[in-house]
This record gives sequence, structure tokens and C-alpha cells, in this order.
Amino acid sequence: MSNAAEDRVDDPAEGAIAAVLRAEREARQAVQRVQVEAVEIAESARASARSVADRTERRVRAVVGAFERELACRLAEIDAEAARVATPHELTAVELHALDDAVSALARELAGARP
Repeated sequence: MSNAAEDRVDDPAEGAIAAVLRAEREARQAVQRVQVEAVEIAESARASARSVADRTERRVRAVVGAFERELACRLAEIDAEAARVATPHELTAVELHALDDAVSALARELAGARP
């Protein structure tokens, strides 16, 4: 029935039935609109979640990469220091003389002699 035909209904029962059918049709259409909106909202939320996950993954990879580079640099410094320390140092004549003086002073102190 069209709206014009519904307006011309003289019987109150038929008018009430027509109003109920119209309300039911409008409610069904409203439910369908809401369902479509719900699907759109859900898809938008999923897209947003994917975007956040992608950004988070990129940031985590960047932080891990920076950490790995810093770690490699520090390990290289430690390895270089370990190599330097592992090589024996030949004492110079000045260092040997200073060491000899220090040992003599310590020996005098341990023996109780005055400096």
C-alpha cells in the first residue's frame, strides 16, 4: 500500500494495522541501517587496530635495531680493551726506576724503618 492509500483508510482497525506495518517496516529498515553501521564501525576498529599494531611493530623493530647497534659498538670497545690489556706492557727504564723506588719505600715501611 502507498502512503496516499494508507491515509484514505476509513476503518480504524485497518488504519491501526497499516500503522503497525509501517512502523514494522521502518523498524526493519532502521535495524538494517544499524547493522550496516555496526559492520562499518567494526571494520574501522579492525583497521585502526591493524594500524596501531603495524606502528608498534615498526617502533619495536627500530628500538631493537638501535639496541643491537649500541650493543655491537660496546662489545667492540670491550673486545678492543681486552686485546689491549692482554698484550703485556714492557716497562720503560723510568717506570722500572719508579717501581724500584716504590718497592724500596714499601720494604722500609714494612720493616718499620723511618722514611
